[in-house]
Amino acid sequence: MKRIIGVILAVGILAVGLVGCGTKKGHAITIVGSTALQPLVERAASNYQLVNSNVAITVQGGGSGTGLSQVQSGAVTIGNSDVFAEDQEGIKAAKLVDHKVAVVGITPIVNKKVTVKNLTAKQLRQIFTGKITNWQQVGGKKQKITVINRSQGSGIRNTFEAIVLAGKTALRSQEQDSNGTVQKIVAATPGAISYTSFSYVNDQVKALNLNGVQPIAANVMTNAWPIWSYEHMYTKGKPDVQTKQFLNYVRSPKNQKTLITDLGYISIHDMKVTRDYHGNLRHK
Repeated sequence: MKRIIGVILAVGILAVGLVGCGTKKGHAITIVGSTALQPLVERAASNYQLVNSNVAITVQGGGSGTGLSQVQSGAVTIGNSDVFAEDQEGIKAAKLVDHKVAVVGITPIVNKKVTVKNLTAKQLRQIFTGKITNWQQVGGKKQKITVINRSQGSGIRNTFEAIVLAGKTALRSQEQDSNGTVQKIVAATPGAISYTSFSYVNDQVKALNLNGVQPIAANVMTNAWPIWSYEHMYTKGKPDVQTKQFLNYVRSPKNQKTLITDLGYISIHDMKVTRDYHGNLRHK
């Protein structure tokens, strides 16, 4: 009888030991949200896992609203967002911790055959509110303007409307929730205009100047180009050790030199100004 009990205890101890080993061996981090931030986080996750094989990181899009709601509910480890949690309806910002990892410039983009190269802030606002409907009205050829907007809950849409529309209501138009999808639709649609992050501008579309200012990183750093937002990675409360280590990796000046600028983002360390969730600017 004693021998049987001893065997049972030994098996139990072995099982506990195996479970403990399994827990230490792997750690999963699930990240969901902003499609503007997705390329950066995917690259960072891939690089990080090369030297941290015990960490499994899954990255998905879905939009800022999805990222914030899912991290708030505890469904994911990190929620990526282009907007402050305070600006998202239904989100209790006090329960989340903000980790700013980059800045993204946002630019209007048009179909390559649109001849207009520059718009004033007023003209851009009038296009997206439906007051200007033809490219001829802003110095282009006679062609209908097709507006492609971003979906409700998109962080980029919230930023664009806050800065460009200045409280005006956007006209009803086709809506898309992905930077990549928007870029492809604008490229394929004659007379189309939309807006996207700098990192999604390629040779298939054309970025417009605003008030004569180019949409480039150097102008975002000083706020000469005012359409930009922080890229946030939110956690529900303080992150655990492994998640904090990954966030520190993304935020470190050394890694940002290779991760951020290569993909068209702007390092938080290079910004000459800061902006709070009320929109107030402060020079560093």
